[in-house]
Amino acid sequence: MKNLFDDFNPISSKQWKQRIQFELNGADYNKTLIWNSPEDIQVKPFYHIDEFQGISNVNTKASEFRICQNIFVHDLEKSIFRAIDSINRGAESIRFTIEDENTNIKKLLENLPLEKVTTYLNLSFISIDFIKKVDTIAKNKNAIIFCNLDPIGQLTKEGNWFTTKEKNNFDTLNLISASTSSISFISIDESLYQNAGANMVQQIGYSLAQANEYFNRVSSINKPIVFEVSVGTNYFFEIAKLRALRLLFNLIAKEYNHNFDCHLLVSPTKRNKTIYDYNVNMLRTTTECMSAILGGADAIANLPYDALYHKDNEFGDRIARNQLLILRHESHLDKVNNPADGSYYIESLTNQLAEKALILFKDIEANGGFLKQLNEGIIKRKIQESADKEQELFDCGKEILLGTNKYPNKNDRMKEDLKLFPFVKIKPRKTLITPIIEKRLSEQMEYDRIKEEK
Repeated sequence: MKNLFDDFNPISSKQWKQRIQFELNGADYNKTLIWNSPEDIQVKPFYHIDEFQGISNVNTKASEFRICQNIFVHDLEKSIFRAIDSINRGAESIRFTIEDENTNIKKLLENLPLEKVTTYLNLSFISIDFIKKVDTIAKNKNAIIFCNLDPIGQLTKEGNWFTTKEKNNFDTLNLISASTSSISFISIDESLYQNAGANMVQQIGYSLAQANEYFNRVSSINKPIVFEVSVGTNYFFEIAKLRALRLLFNLIAKEYNHNFDCHLLVSPTKRNKTIYDYNVNMLRTTTECMSAILGGADAIANLPYDALYHKDNEFGDRIARNQLLILRHESHLDKVNNPADGSYYIESLTNQLAEKALILFKDIEANGGFLKQLNEGIIKRKIQESADKEQELFDCGKEILLGTNKYPNKNDRMKEDLKLFPFVKIKPRKTLITPIIEKRLSEQMEYDRIKEEK
């Protein structure tokens, strides 16, 4: 069959630019059509093969992403029921959040089909005995279980380390490493940086610097490290962010002879979610889940549209799961691996984010490492600067959240519908460092509206 493109002469990027400049009728090309992202990445109006610097070698395996269900473990029987019901309704992995180390983990997991369902345990404590029980279950059931332990993330978010019997949290991790063989036990909570307002270069750079601390302080890491990542609605940039994170992690891990790829557990961000006109949240999470799939997430835990102001409920969970099921079975986003390959725009964004994040990572390491800069308040200050810039854009209407700072429904009422407090909670306590706080863009605006409701 004849190639239709043979009938057309190739056009160089120079010719395209000349034609664009002609159509601009005297307007400046750079000022009119090139814009800068918050990461200081220049976005051009077109990308062409003859200007392309190279292809990033990232294996994204979009066909293998798993649909994950979040479950907070309070009532054991209810949590078991929800897990089994979620699996029957399409979930392929479960992320349990457990706050009490006396939770009967054997009972929680024994009736689940662990041989086919990936399990994540987000623990609010660090206990060698508890982890040993999980390791035994994983070994006996031939299960894939990730214990998402992130002591540095705990310090970053809460201002204090986990309480342990050992001298420090890293000693505990080393003992866990020596006494387990069937589970992954280290994770990096990148979502905190995103939800606190860090730009994408900071999110990648800080996550990698945090991983580097673990490589330096834990003697043996012989299982994949989990990155819990949040993605926003900057569609192509978020695809590139996940690709750049995987690319740089593999680059750094090789220096420690760590041969496992990172494991990306991705969720939509809370930063752009709203309580007014809350159905728009479903549109936001849909595009964010698309970015996660195309960017190479290993698992995706969607955020229910009402998660900010309602407790966990069957309807919200079902809608969130069904969004992912539609993207898989009706949009067929799982049919092609590496779907972003060949897109010069996404490849360019991937390379630029990776380059800038690597510069940031090297700067952190040259100045004492992540923990040193965290203790000195440098990380918090840098994130706050980025968050303030984004907040200013939102407050003046340049960053838009439909239904909130543009086209709001003045008749919308939420005061009586709030089952959860959707604003930043202040917990006065003694901390080693000032914690990094997650904050949504629309919080102040929504707080003011609620006070004015009659």
